Amino acid sequence: MTKVLIVDDEQDIVSFMKDFLQDHGYDVLAAYNSKEALQLLKGEPDIIILDVMMPGMDGFELCEMIREHIDCPIIFLSARGSEEDRIKGLLIGGDDYLVKPFSMKELHARIMAHLRHEQRKAKKPAKRLYFGHLMIDLDGYAVFYQNKQIAFTTKEFELIKLLALHAGQVFSREQIYEKIWGYDAEGDASTVTEHIKKIRAKLADFNTESSYIATVWGVGYKWEKQ
Repeated sequence: MTKVLIVDDEQDIVSFMKDFLQDHGYDVLAAYNSKEALQLLKGEPDIIILDVMMPGMDGFELCEMIREHIDCPIIFLSARGSEEDRIKGLLIGGDDYLVKPFSMKELHARIMAHLRHEQRKAKKPAKRLYFGHLMIDLDGYAVFYQNKQIAFTTKEFELIKLLALHAGQVFSREQIYEKIWGYDAEGDASTVTEHIKKIRAKLADFNTESSYIATVWGVGYKWEKQ
């Protein structure tokens, strides 16, 4: 049974959504604040309905914390419908943004659409990777830290992509060079070391919580698991 987590401090709205979704065959979890929501992540929901305007930690802040634990679709609900708010919600890890008031038919349609997308995505490589506050957009060749884009060259991004997709796996400089530059490229594995230095320097400029790329002395490099 598909599991839906609803996070909203308005109990009447939660009750209404819960009744509707249960009638349509969903297993529904309900949280009324960020603390309860984080605890319910242990239940591994398939999709999260997240209100933006909550007292204390708002939905945007909570979304960033959720993304450190789980990668299921997140649909934001909010009375604030400005373009800036919608863009912010999508950049920090949300998958959709629905403005209040809304119809349950539309919400249900969006839930079904995202669940279908997840089923298709399960058969394909991930398109976005999350490591704490760092988000890697694999299709867009872009890296964001706390919603701000870090500019990397194409080769730097390909190096990041290779390591991040295989987090924890150690690659030698020679392996990285062959995969990124190719067997017939003019140069040598020392190029990898220089690119690693540049990547680390750019990450350091953003005061990231980790350098992400670890040196395994005598062997090579790996992307650190968070």
